[in-house]
Amino acid sequence: MADELELELLRRADPVPADGPHFGDGPLNHRAERHLDELLHRRPSPRTAWRSVPRVRPPHLAARGHRARLAWGLVAAAVVSTVTLTLVVSGPGTPPAVAAPRPLVVQADSTSVPLKLLADRAEAAAADGSPSLSKGTHVQSWSMGMSEDKPPITLPEERVVRWHADDSHTEVVVATDPRHPGRPVLSDADDSPHLVEDGHVISRQTYPPSWSDAPPESPPPHDVAQLRAYLQEAAYRHTRPSTNELLDAVGLLLDNWTLGARESATLARLLADTEGLRPVGRVTDRLGRGGQAYVYKGAGFRRMLIMDPATGAVLGLESTATVAEPEFGLEAGDVMEYSAWMR
Repeated sequence: MADELELELLRRADPVPADGPHFGDGPLNHRAERHLDELLHRRPSPRTAWRSVPRVRPPHLAARGHRARLAWGLVAAAVVSTVTLTLVVSGPGTPPAVAAPRPLVVQADSTSVPLKLLADRAEAAAADGSPSLSKGTHVQSWSMGMSEDKPPITLPEERVVRWHADDSHTEVVVATDPRHPGRPVLSDADDSPHLVEDGHVISRQTYPPSWSDAPPESPPPHDVAQLRAYLQEAAYRHTRPSTNELLDAVGLLLDNWTLGARESATLARLLADTEGLRPVGRVTDRLGRGGQAYVYKGAGFRRMLIMDPATGAVLGLESTATVAEPEFGLEAGDVMEYSAWMR
C-alpha cells in the first residue's frame, strides 16, 4: 500500500496528459520537477515534524540515497547547552536514547535589540560589500527523532556542501557534537540508532551539475520585496508565507547559500518587517557565539532566531515545543530542531 501511495504521489507531481509529448520516458517539465522536489525534500513544519510513526528521520537523511541534487531542507534540533548529553539504555537490545533537550536561555538583564535597529547595523556593516556571497553551506545540526514505542533520540551532525567550478557540488555529513568533542555520538545512519566515534563520516557524495535556476538554487536578490518573493518561491508557496513559513524558507536559503554582508542586510531588513518576531535579549548559541534572539510563537511551538548583533547574519534557528505530546515522550519546553550556520 505504501508503494502504491508513493506511485500515486509521483503521478500527481507530473500532471502531463497521457498523449503529451513527454509522457512515459521524457523529462519532467519545470512545474512537475518543482512538485517532485517538494515531495522528496520539503521540510515539515515544527508542529508536525515529530508526529510520524515509526521513528521520524530528518528528510535530508531519508532522501539522501534517492536525490539527484542537494536536499535544501535540513531538519535540525538541539540539545541543551547547560546540561551534559546523557545516554540512557532502557534494557537489552534497546537503542540508546538522549535526555530531553532544553531550549537556549536568554541572558538575564540583557538588552534586546529591535530588528529595525539590527537591520540598520547590518546595512552599515555591508557598506564595503565584504564578505561576499558564496554558494554552499556549513551547518551544525541537532535533530530529534520520535516514535510511539521508543524514547526520543537526538542526532548531532555537521554538514558541509561545497560547489565546484563545473557547477557540481560535494556534500559531506559527519556525526559530531561540538559541545562534547571526542565523545561517541549517537547516529541512525543505518536506520538503527547506535553510537559512532566522534567525526564518523556518515556520507560523502558528489552531485552532478544542476540545471535549475529557480530559488533556492539561484542567487538571492538584494531588494527586500524581491527577496520575499524569492523565499516564497523557494518554499513552494502560492501565497504570501506566514511568519513560520518564512522562517522555514530562511532555513532553506541558508542550507543553500552562505550569505555575504549585502544579502544578510537585506534579509535582516525583511525580517524587521515581519509580523510576530519579538526581540527577547542576548543568548549564547550552541557553538559558543553571542547573538540577539528573536522569538515567534505559534500554536504549540516557539521558534527562536539567533542573529549576529553587529552584522545581522543569521547564526541559528531553534524550534521548541510548547505543548506536550505524551504518546511520543515529548514534554513542553523540549527542543525539536536546531541549526547553527557557519562561514
